[in-house]
Amino acid sequence: MLDGLEELAGVAHEPEGTPNGVVVLTHGAGGNRDSPMLVRVCDEWARQGYLAVRYNLPYRRRRPKGPPSGSAASDQDGIAEAIAWARGLDHGPVLAGGHSYGGRMTSMVTAAGDGPDVLTLFSYPLHPPGKPERARTEHLPAITVPTVFTHGTADPFGTIEEIRAAADLVSGPTHIVEVTGARHDLASKTLDVPALAVAAAVRFVG
Repeated sequence: MLDGLEELAGVAHEPEGTPNGVVVLTHGAGGNRDSPMLVRVCDEWARQGYLAVRYNLPYRRRRPKGPPSGSAASDQDGIAEAIAWARGLDHGPVLAGGHSYGGRMTSMVTAAGDGPDVLTLFSYPLHPPGKPERARTEHLPAITVPTVFTHGTADPFGTIEEIRAAADLVSGPTHIVEVTGARHDLASKTLDVPALAVAAAVRFVG
């Protein structure tokens, strides 16, 4: 096992040969590292030659079920720890992000200056469903690294138009992977969402 992986409550998807880089991804509120989407995305990263790790946030390590509650600070500390662990492997560029809440927390860590080389966000929860006035965008201008937003066109946490406006706030380069018809879980019968998301992020690494 990779040293330190157990402390992160992480699962590694290892590529053949020396990794081209390291990817650390985490889950949404109410979820865990075994989210089917995270598994598929990490499988795709490994196929592309990267070491990919899906890990549990600190609140999920403390209890097996339920949403986060007042745990944003400790969850962000856990994300910073995961990114620092990935850098310590010395396998090249580090990418980080996650689904919904996990992606939002990673974006806040990145805005604070402890982030990865590339940020990859899945179903960024731009606002609570039906409450666009409560946009979670204050920190986005402080993000200077390349950022990929993978987002469904039917996501109640933000329309594609709202995501485009949010992406324009990011100081670094951005790319939006638009998943037609998908909701917050990014399920699609016609598109290979992991392949599209990974390809977009790889372009930024290159």
